[in-house]
Amino acid sequence: MPQSLVKNYIHITFSTKYREDTLLKKDLPEIFSYMAGILKNLNCTPIIVGGVTNHIHVLCLLDKTTSVSELLDKLKANSSKWMKSLGKEYINFAWLRGYGSFSMSQSKVEVVRNYIANQERHHNKGTFKEEFIDLLEKHELKYDEQYLWD
Repeated sequence: MPQSLVKNYIHITFSTKYREDTLLKKDLPEIFSYMAGILKNLNCTPIIVGGVTNHIHVLCLLDKTTSVSELLDKLKANSSKWMKSLGKEYINFAWLRGYGSFSMSQSKVEVVRNYIANQERHHNKGTFKEEFIDLLEKHELKYDEQYLWD
């Protein structure tokens, strides 16, 4: 076969530094839109970007020439730099260093899309820390909790 054909869905989540509520609710739609633009520029088709005031979720198609770590480096660096231009509230803004990235099948795209779209309601029931550990366990990722948080 002379052509490489790839379709890799990934669900990514990452937090603000110290998981603090540093993203202003009023700015979330603009932040999500900006991040979707970064994804498009990296040829990683965004399906949905969402979250709440202390963390972000991304569902996208990973481009065949882009690694997950490269995608996250560029997404975090570019969004952080741009957010500092939004106003004094973001002058010291930073993302937590780590992230979670989970592959998924096309059959689960709508389930995860809806999950991300309903983050505010979802977090009326629990914290990002609980959610992240739940994702790790659902995906059977081994972890040591002492190294999860800065």
